[in-house]
Amino acid sequence: MRVLVVDDEPAVLKSLSRALELRGYDVGTAGDGASALELVRAGGYDAMVLDVAMPGMSGFEVCRRLRSGGDQTPVLMLTARDAVPDRVTGLDAGADDYLLKPFALEELGARLKAITRRRLVDGGDGLLEFVGLRLDPAGHQAWRGERRLELTRTEFMLLELFLRHVGQVLTRSLIFERVWGYDFGSGSNSLGVYIGYLRRKLEAGDEPRLLHTVRGVGYVLREG
Repeated sequence: MRVLVVDDEPAVLKSLSRALELRGYDVGTAGDGASALELVRAGGYDAMVLDVAMPGMSGFEVCRRLRSGGDQTPVLMLTARDAVPDRVTGLDAGADDYLLKPFALEELGARLKAITRRRLVDGGDGLLEFVGLRLDPAGHQAWRGERRLELTRTEFMLLELFLRHVGQVLTRSLIFERVWGYDFGSGSNSLGVYIGYLRRKLEAGDEPRLLHTVRGVGYVLREG
C-alpha cells in the first residue's frame, strides 16, 4: 500500500516514514500542504497521514481542498489537540480518522488499515434504503430524501453498517470491529464523536432522528 506522510518537521517525517516502511508500506513524503496536494492529485496513493499543525496551509485546509476537488483518498489526521471541536473540524474537513499525539506505531498501522477498508460485510452493491434514507455502496453516495449527504469515508462506513442492520441494536465493540478493525476501549469517546457528527448530517434538514442511542449497549437505526 502506498502512503503519503505529510509533516513540516523533518525529524517526524523521517521517523514516521521509516516506521511505515519497516511495516511494508511504500511511503512518499511531503513537508507542506501545497506539495502534498500536488502529489496526491498526481495519483497513486492509497492513504495519507496528514499533520494538522503546519504553517502556510494547515492539514484541515489540505483535506478540504482534496474533498472539494472530488478526491476521496483516505486521510488519517495527526494532531496534538484533544478537544472535541478540533476533532470535529477534522471530520468536517473530510478526514476519515484522527490520531492524537503521542501515539503508538501499532495504533497508527491499525488505523491506516481500517480507513482503507472498502467493504464492511459481504454482500451486493445494491441500493440500501430505509424510510427516505438511501445509500449506494458501489457509487459511494447517500441521500436523505432528495438531499445529498456529504459523508467522509468513516461516516459512510458507519451508515452502511446501520443500514445493513436496520432495527438491530449494534454494540460499541461490534461497531468498532466492523468499521475500525479494533476497539478504542471503554474509556474512549471516539465513537460518540463520530455518531454525533453523522447525526448532524442526517438531520441537517430538520428531519426526524433515525439513529438512536441505547444506553449502556450501543446504537440502532430505527423510526421513532
